[in-house]
Amino acid sequence: MQRIKPGRVVLYLVAYATALLWLFPVLWMIVSSFKPYGTPVSILEKVVTGVFTLENYGTISEKAPIFRWTFNSLFVAVVVTFGTILFTSMAAYAISKLDFKWKKGIFLLITAGMMVPIESIIIPLYQNMADRQLLNSYVGLMCPSLAAPIGVLIMKRFYDSLPKDLFEAAVLDGANAFQRWIHVCLPMSKSSMAAVGIFTFTNSWNNFLWPFLSITSEKMMTLPVGIPQFQGANLSEFTLPMTASVVASVPAILVFLIFQKQIIKGIAMTGIKG
Repeated sequence: MQRIKPGRVVLYLVAYATALLWLFPVLWMIVSSFKPYGTPVSILEKVVTGVFTLENYGTISEKAPIFRWTFNSLFVAVVVTFGTILFTSMAAYAISKLDFKWKKGIFLLITAGMMVPIESIIIPLYQNMADRQLLNSYVGLMCPSLAAPIGVLIMKRFYDSLPKDLFEAAVLDGANAFQRWIHVCLPMSKSSMAAVGIFTFTNSWNNFLWPFLSITSEKMMTLPVGIPQFQGANLSEFTLPMTASVVASVPAILVFLIFQKQIIKGIAMTGIKG
């Protein structure tokens, strides 16, 4: 039987304690969502004892279109994620593997976009969408998020590492530029696409400023916009805001559980810590 070193035992204990520390607020939120209306959820004894009910989930659906907000957030995040992966992969492939005029200048222009905060272009962006009558629509919500310079940088870095022999063999087999991207680049870039997908989905799911400015209809709101308004209308009672937060968290948690291997590989590949 292999002997476990004391240092490793301490490391495991610290890791589990840290995990429980991060999970405790989430568990508190979930348990509080099943408490009757008016329960003082700030008192631990009141939260873990007494009656539990599902009435809050029916109540929030009557007081606000919380499930519609969840659908809006999930739909926009998924479409933006796949669209961003598609466009950044195509742009990175062109810059990395194709020869054309002003290639370096275009790449510098794309990377310079990472230094431009969204707040500095929000007014012309709003006016541009208003002129095209795209405000208060799914298209208007998605379009500004499809431009992702960091995605192009990640994908280009990966494509630069691919051996030239693969592309030369594809050319000899008669593959054109588009076919080389489809059959050579995409199958080999799952890890880099996972990294881009992680950043894109998270940013889209948590995006507040642009949806707040571009959406006026309550049914078109996303969760980052709708939840604060719902919480503001229930400042004196906390079980309903807790329930709404649980509903808002479920899709993101499911995405992590389903794609946790890809997420971990993507984070490891990009060297992100913390």
